[in-house]
Amino acid sequence: MSLEFFIARKYLLSTRKKNFINIISILSLIGVSVSAAALIIVLSVFNGLGDLLRSLNNSFDPEIKIEAAQGKSFPVDRDLIAKIEATEGVSIVTEVIEDYAYLRYRDANQVITLKGVSDNFIDQHRIDDKIVAGELKLTDGDINYAIIGRGIQYTLSVAVGDNMFPLQVYYINDVKSGTLDPSRLYSRQIILPGAAFSIVQNFDENYVVVPLRFAQELLRYDNKRTALEIKTTAGHNILTVQQQLKKILGGQFVVLNHEEQHRDLYRLLKMEKLFTFLALSVLLGISAVNIFFSLMMLALDKKKDISILSALGADGARIKKIFIVEGAMIALGGATLGILIGGIFCLLQQQFGIVSMGMETSVTAGYPVKMQLADFISTLAVVSMLTFLISWRPAVLAARSVSVHNL
Repeated sequence: MSLEFFIARKYLLSTRKKNFINIISILSLIGVSVSAAALIIVLSVFNGLGDLLRSLNNSFDPEIKIEAAQGKSFPVDRDLIAKIEATEGVSIVTEVIEDYAYLRYRDANQVITLKGVSDNFIDQHRIDDKIVAGELKLTDGDINYAIIGRGIQYTLSVAVGDNMFPLQVYYINDVKSGTLDPSRLYSRQIILPGAAFSIVQNFDENYVVVPLRFAQELLRYDNKRTALEIKTTAGHNILTVQQQLKKILGGQFVVLNHEEQHRDLYRLLKMEKLFTFLALSVLLGISAVNIFFSLMMLALDKKKDISILSALGADGARIKKIFIVEGAMIALGGATLGILIGGIFCLLQQQFGIVSMGMETSVTAGYPVKMQLADFISTLAVVSMLTFLISWRPAVLAARSVSVHNL
């Protein structure tokens, strides 16, 4: 911008009625600052919640999960396991049988999700630090042990480690109609409660992990499995290993990474973040309306001064640019201040957890936050677009004063 532009701008702004118009400008800057700060904070909270959900789910879910493309289960033999284990980047292949079952302990009972896993599940070390009672083990010689969720433990009042009262697990069999023998309608097995884990409510209140052979006998799956869970070798990219497995296994199987195992949940979180961003952007636009009124009043108040500048050689384009720059300085100044405030608040929340979750049983004391550069850029982009839109009409009105004077 030329020196003449700054001189003309200083002339217009230095001679305006400072009391009323300046107050509106200050209110505009404050409104934009508050809205921008709120936008940064809320978006950072959504980012933090997303990361928290991923860390919790990843504690229980495998890095890669293989399921049947059609149907609930699929046959597994040694050749299939060997083919997967031979894939570069695959470290451990855990066989899984998962289905609903009926759990009874003394006089209490509950419907649970029974997850039978092969012995190398322990080697994946996914829930090592989530065990809150007992010892992490599935077998001890010929004795089978169950790893139950903390919610199930509380509901059934299970005494983990007490071998006097085993868990009784029932499963409704798929039998032909007309069967008269009640014992053929269901299967029943007993197992000792060996440990309890605590991850997140959805897992704690539903899952019981048992040895694969126990699930095979109870559910009568024989050589069929509902999933294969993969742990990758350290240093290998999970997405690369996933693509290699897709090529090897073909269209009969679905190979899912962490994100895809909870696709609906993360899609919902992204949609909520998007709609929140749009809603707060509207609020930001409402706050910026004050800038429009401030510039309109300035344009009406400065008709005489604009005419003087026109007589000195300022054309309509230069006058229009002055008003657009004035609106941009107010809006971007407010946005910069708001982003700075929002960023400082997020840093304090990360370090000290100023705003708590409000629940003693929550997995984290304070609301999780995570700042992302994309949120700062998108906030500035919205402010820039709004600034141009709201400054255009006052700038055009001011430029018309030049045209009228020239006539």
